[in-house]
This record gives sequence, C-alpha cells and structure tokens, in this order.
Amino acid sequence: MGARAKPAEGAMTLAEMKEFAGFSAATQRYIRRSLDIGLEREDAMLRWSRDVVEAASIRAQAHIYERLQEVRAMIPDDSDLDSIEPFLSPLVAIAAFDLSQGRLTSFSAFRFLYERLIGAEVRPWLPSAFCAAAALPHLHPDLRRKLLQSISEAAATASGWSNRQPSFYPAWVEKVDSAALPN
Repeated sequence: MGARAKPAEGAMTLAEMKEFAGFSAATQRYIRRSLDIGLEREDAMLRWSRDVVEAASIRAQAHIYERLQEVRAMIPDDSDLDSIEPFLSPLVAIAAFDLSQGRLTSFSAFRFLYERLIGAEVRPWLPSAFCAAAALPHLHPDLRRKLLQSISEAAATASGWSNRQPSFYPAWVEKVDSAALPN
C-alpha cells in the first residue's frame, strides 16, 4: 500500500511546485525569506538582506514571527469561541504584518506560506485570518481591495479542509555554473 501512496504524493508535490512557480518573483522571494525566518532554516539577515530597509524589515518580521510557536500550539480543535480568540488574535497580527509588506498579493500566496509556517491544521482558520488582516486600515485601500478580491467564494465558504501536510517547502537555490554539471 505504501507504494501506491507515493505517486499521489509526487503528484501533490508537483502541484505545489507549480502553484509556487505561478507566483511573482517578489512573492516567491518573500515566501522563501519568510520560511527561513519562521522555520529558522537559515540566517535570514545574511541570506536576504540587500539594504538597510530590508534588514529592518527582516528584524521586524523575525520579531513578529516569535509568536508562531504560540500560534502553532493553540490551533483550536473546534469553533468554541473561548479557544478562537487567543489563537486568532496573534494569527491576524502576524498576517497583518505579512500583508503590509506588499509581497503576498493574493489569498493563494498567503495560504501557501501559512500552511508551511504553521501546518495543515491551520487551513480552516486561514480565510478568516486573511480577511481580517486584509481589511485592516493600515493597508492602502487599493491593496485591501486587491487582497479581498483574491479570495474565492470556494475558499471562503469551504465545508472541509484537507489535513495533508504540504510537501514542497521552497528554499534558496544557489546558482550553479552549467560547465561544472556532469554530462
């Protein structure tokens, strides 16, 4: 039975890779940077900082991402209002930061990042966190409009979500001299 699952896993990984490839270069860069910070994969400052403005943004992002551990631990099992507030409040704050950076310009890019930062268990909560963060007044009205129009009716009203963990985690890839590759 294990052998039968592998082609499906490969197909899902390929679908995730294709989805990532469909994002703009700026969105892809921001997702990789965010994963490095949120999953503590690399020294994000060394890898991603191109100037003092970006260095300040990375420091701010690292500071706000300190709450990810707390969010991961508090994902509600149900929609009990007492468990939603302590979870959704920090999730919306983190999402508001990411959306304010202007690199996640659609719900699909937001969902792609957050499924990897937090895990598949967060999927039911992503539409509400996205809509709440996208509607906050600190965003330019044009960006708010673009973000809120990017969430499909199907995503906003889904009756169920997959609990399959993502399998593709994009990372930095060093340029390789093609002359050094084996034939």
